[in-house]
Amino acid sequence: VGLEVLEAVTQQGRTRFFVEIADNDAAREKGLMFRKEIAPDRGMLFDFKTPREVAFWMKNTLIPLDIIYIRADGIVLSIARNATPLSETPIPSGGSVVGVLELAGGRAAEIGLLPGDKIEHRIFKRG
Repeated sequence: VGLEVLEAVTQQGRTRFFVEIADNDAAREKGLMFRKEIAPDRGMLFDFKTPREVAFWMKNTLIPLDIIYIRADGIVLSIARNATPLSETPIPSGGSVVGVLELAGGRAAEIGLLPGDKIEHRIFKRG
């Protein structure tokens, strides 16, 4: 699987992640299911291509994840921190997003990522 570089820009500075891209229904549906671990500098970026409200769940996901909902302009809309493994409770974005970034649980807090911060990657419009 090819990895792409993504950068989170926070008050603490820039943090680089190497992300897998889930940009079709099959990849988005599987996500990070069945993984037993995720490295601190790795993640998965879900590309919905057009803005929409989404909700994620943790079915078949074995590790806690931070789920970061990102608007079309790359601004973080909301963050679900340490989502509970195996939970089937939907976690809504709370608004229209183009991308969703999944990181190892706790990483958003470690890098100081907050709603309003910026995610830089090719799927988000520059501006």
